[in-house]
Amino acid sequence: MRKVIVLGSSGSIGTQALDVIRENRDLFEVVGLSTGSQADVLAAQAAEFGVEHTALGADESERLVRDVEADVVLNGITGAVGLGPTLAVLEEGRTLALANKESLIVGGDLVKRLARPGQIVPVDSEHSAIAQALRSGAPGEVRRLVVTASGGPFRGLGRDELRGVTPAQALRHPNFSMGRVITTNSATLVNKGLEVIEAHLLFDVPYEAIEVVVHPQQAIHSMVEFHDGSTIAQAGPPRMLVPIALGLSWPDRVPDVDVPIDWTRAQTWEFQPLDDAAFPAVSLARRVGSAGGTFPAVYNAANEQAVDAFHRGEIGFLDIVETVEAVVDQHEAPSEITREALADADAWARRAADQRIRGLR
Repeated sequence: MRKVIVLGSSGSIGTQALDVIRENRDLFEVVGLSTGSQADVLAAQAAEFGVEHTALGADESERLVRDVEADVVLNGITGAVGLGPTLAVLEEGRTLALANKESLIVGGDLVKRLARPGQIVPVDSEHSAIAQALRSGAPGEVRRLVVTASGGPFRGLGRDELRGVTPAQALRHPNFSMGRVITTNSATLVNKGLEVIEAHLLFDVPYEAIEVVVHPQQAIHSMVEFHDGSTIAQAGPPRMLVPIALGLSWPDRVPDVDVPIDWTRAQTWEFQPLDDAAFPAVSLARRVGSAGGTFPAVYNAANEQAVDAFHRGEIGFLDIVETVEAVVDQHEAPSEITREALADADAWARRAADQRIRGLR
């Protein structure tokens, strides 16, 4: 039986993880829970699962990781505040089931230096799919990774059509129910840009060998193309239960976590190229990821500020990525990457983004 800590237990990933555990109590025991601020939800979850150790907020989540014995820690916290808990998990030698992509992207080499081989198990559906497909061949046989994207709610629209997008429209993801930041990032495709950086860091594949393809049905979560011309695709319903369960149990599979695709039913799957002109966030992410250092932290922090401003009605939809690009263009990276340097870059990027946002009002 694996002892599990769930960080971000009140969010979409956290609640689904508890659903998986609830149905498989012979496989998993919850020994710690944390949420950002929802104390009532946390108390109810702790009572149901008999958990003594709980925490509120990212700092207390980091303390929880260091104080409680566990085999696996699921980091389902949203945003760059998840970096501290991620570093704590790695330093304590526990398996990190990573849904908080921002901590890997922001932490970059700092996180990678701490992680031993196989210690980080991706929970994002795209990266879980790649990890599964990579078991079909040796690293030297991989030609490229193909990361699929739904295209979000505005797939097919041009930049002029995107100018009038409202916050309510941006939150209508076609396939997934997620939090405000992630859903908005999916609409701008910033989330896909973050996933390209994440794929590079997780699998040590160069950026020029990571492709993004729009696949509206999201039945195929991602693919790996090998040098003999074969492509291995991981398919399943557009839900997170299988990636979450694999994050908790890797490399073993948990039986009957989800209902498979009905292959007897007629259906059509589409694949389309990404429109970089309408959605420049992915190409910007490639530039940021290639620059490395503190640039990914700046990309992420500026985006978080811009998303908040968009939902407050202070800027338009297109201003989100334009703000991120403007802040990235101003950034000067330090010579050494430390946790303090990353925190300073994050804070600087938020101030720079806020300054630009004030100028757009």
